[in-house]
Amino acid sequence: MEILIYGTINSVALALYALGFALVYGISRLPNFAHGALYVLSGFIAWSAINTLGLNYPLSILLTMVVMAVIGALIYYLFLIRVRGMEISEIIASYAIALAILEGLRWGGFRGMTYTLPAFIEGSTAIAGISVDYQRLLVVGFGAVLVIFLWLFTHYTRIGLALRGMAQDERAALMLGIDSDIMAVVAMGLGSMLAAFAAILLLPLGNIVVESGYNVLILAIAVCIVGGIGSWIGAVLAAFLIGFAQILTVVYLGSHYQMMVALLAIILTLIIKPSGLFGQQKELEERV
Repeated sequence: MEILIYGTINSVALALYALGFALVYGISRLPNFAHGALYVLSGFIAWSAINTLGLNYPLSILLTMVVMAVIGALIYYLFLIRVRGMEISEIIASYAIALAILEGLRWGGFRGMTYTLPAFIEGSTAIAGISVDYQRLLVVGFGAVLVIFLWLFTHYTRIGLALRGMAQDERAALMLGIDSDIMAVVAMGLGSMLAAFAAILLLPLGNIVVESGYNVLILAIAVCIVGGIGSWIGAVLAAFLIGFAQILTVVYLGSHYQMMVALLAIILTLIIKPSGLFGQQKELEERV
């Protein structure tokens, strides 16, 4: 039961890490390597809103989400739009932005273990004899609600349908009058908001540290590669595969092997099935 419960919690956390990255790439084909940095920046903004500006927690969360959406849109308009379509340049540019954000926070004194966000609900409960924090239960609940909301948003709203059209066939979408750059801005804004949503839910379980930005990026990439780059459903299923594999590794081998699971998942997927579980990339035999 402990493996089942904490495996589910860890899997939902991985899905929250990856959804923003998968959404941006699925719609605009931009590999946003600044995703982990935006996650940490969201925690810093929320912490500053509470402790520096003196705002209450709900207002701080709302402010963080709005600010991150604006930052995501500005990143595209100021930087990524100039290198869009050049795959290597996109990766270099977005990763350079990530380094600037993370190392800028470190240079500004944002280091150590003193920065934390409060839990939504303090305390814990017992499920089948296993003690579980209320915050972790909220992670699972809000994660499920988020997946349902994204599905409804992309199937029943004009913007969502435009985003799906751009993701499925960009040329056909352009012929129908959908602006590619506007959709990329919307995708970057939504992806940044999803990074902020994940940070606000998950950072109360630990401390806000710069290094977590690099870890979140690696985990998000691992989930998206295993599930198939650009596939949201694939990302969710891959999150459960990697999430349970990590918990089993922690139980039987030790916590210091946990990150190795994600790295091995990337390597094995690229060797066995480079397109991932639900990816649309061409396999080697199709390209030769």
